Amino acid sequence: MNITICDDDKKICGFFEKKIKDVYQNADIKSFYDADELWNSAKCNPKQAPDILLLDIQMNCMNGIELARRLRSIGWKTILIFITAYADYVFDAFDVGAFHYLVKPVSDKKFEEVLQKAAEQLRQKWTGIEKAAEAGNDERCITVKSNGVHTTVKAAEIVYAEVFNRKVVLHTITENIEYYGKLKSLADELGEDFYRPHRAYLVNLKYVMKYDRSVIYLQNGQVMMAKQNYAGFVKAHMAYMKREFGRMSKG
Repeated sequence: MNITICDDDKKICGFFEKKIKDVYQNADIKSFYDADELWNSAKCNPKQAPDILLLDIQMNCMNGIELARRLRSIGWKTILIFITAYADYVFDAFDVGAFHYLVKPVSDKKFEEVLQKAAEQLRQKWTGIEKAAEAGNDERCITVKSNGVHTTVKAAEIVYAEVFNRKVVLHTITENIEYYGKLKSLADELGEDFYRPHRAYLVNLKYVMKYDRSVIYLQNGQVMMAKQNYAGFVKAHMAYMKREFGRMSKG
């Protein structure tokens, strides 16, 4: 298990190195004392992401939230645990798919508990426990009647759906398909990998590129976010990313 720590306080890094070794003696641990240093290393070796990243938020130069955004942008799907003295960044942490958010000072018991949960997530990935679930999601299809023709659509290819003139419009990666139906029924059928950020939209969390409190930017479009649904969307997106850690193959 490879674990990276990034905190501009060397004593804090040393403290967590010891705590990790107390739980996992064979863990390969690397510490960075500067966010820019870790970012420069990651850019040079984007495929060498650690299994777990312990990241401070308030650091000199770049802060931890910005660093996490950059790491996600180059494909890092590492399990991200924020450890910070500031509790008011929790929603920003969700935005970058944090696995957990710990506020200093962290008790030994709590740290060990979170670390063990992260390790369990890794074990699921390595042993392929969720591989069957991944195959099921990729192969699941729905059938709709469009222009008098019954059409089968792969759920994994639906980027988002919207309601327009009493019709549901499926925006897939290749085409748009219209049919008479209800968005709620579609949401129930497609399951937890889809979320309704607005009464008029249903998005596939797989294709979310970035978002803010009012807009979700998808692979081939954007949709509105209802203010009251923002917190729910953030939690759904974080849960989706956690599931993705379990779905990833060893490669």
